[in-house]
Amino acid sequence: MTTTPDKVLYTGRTHTTGGRSGAARSDDGRLDITLTRFGTTGTGTNPEQLFAAGWSACFMGAMARAAQVQGLRLPAELAVDAEVDLVEGHEGFKLAARLKVHVPGVPRDTALAIVEAAHQLCPYSKATRGNIAVALSVA
Repeated sequence: MTTTPDKVLYTGRTHTTGGRSGAARSDDGRLDITLTRFGTTGTGTNPEQLFAAGWSACFMGAMARAAQVQGLRLPAELAVDAEVDLVEGHEGFKLAARLKVHVPGVPRDTALAIVEAAHQLCPYSKATRGNIAVALSVA
């Protein structure tokens, strides 16, 4: 039996210097940011904020796909509030996350079903599954 290799759809490339107090730039120049350690003053962002933004955007795409499979269309006002925690415990540092989904005009049970289906589809959810604590909710 032969298997077909996975098809790479896109590769994001960045160059980062200085770690949490540095800078990151994508190879195409569309992302060019200053990184600032959390809890300090400055105009930059931090890895947890970037991860939250990326995951929530991807999750919304997975929700659209899950809704489409169910023959539904999501409202334009769809939003995801993502929180990514940097946690220090006895085993060192780790992440935890919460995704709070706003699906106005959609019955709660339907919204929950879409969120659960999206969590199975979303590449960020797949990457974190079993690795970090994740809580999903519908507002």
